[in-house]
Amino acid sequence: MQIFQYSDNGLALTKSFEGLRLTAYQDCGGVWTIGYGHTGPDVHAGLTITEADADAWLRTDVSEAVTCVNRAVNVPITQNQFDALVDFCFNCGRGSLLQSTLLRKLNIGDFTGAAEQFALWDHAGGDVVQGLVRRRQAEAELFAS
Repeated sequence: MQIFQYSDNGLALTKSFEGLRLTAYQDCGGVWTIGYGHTGPDVHAGLTITEADADAWLRTDVSEAVTCVNRAVNVPITQNQFDALVDFCFNCGRGSLLQSTLLRKLNIGDFTGAAEQFALWDHAGGDVVQGLVRRRQAEAELFAS
């Protein structure tokens, strides 16, 4: 299998949906978040960072999704498909990707079925979130292009 790197196009997609916040905030799921969607025990109320910190954390955080997608996908894919999957994995989490019907369909070669699965991941806290609807649409479009 080919090993992919996350492209500048993919990184721009992630940045566009995450947005840049230099002060910690609670996301729609109540998780403390900062920078470009960075979460973890190092993020807490009152934390502030620089844009350079945000970029560094994003590259580290995305690298985990890159590794996950490279390991999980066992069929040939394009760079755009890879980038869409990495953004999905970064946003939804590695466990969500690994246990998803999206990945199962992809790995049996059902690319159309896999693309349709993105739209199902638009909920947070039990509610449809319009930002997630838009993000999943963008990922599905990138995946299909």
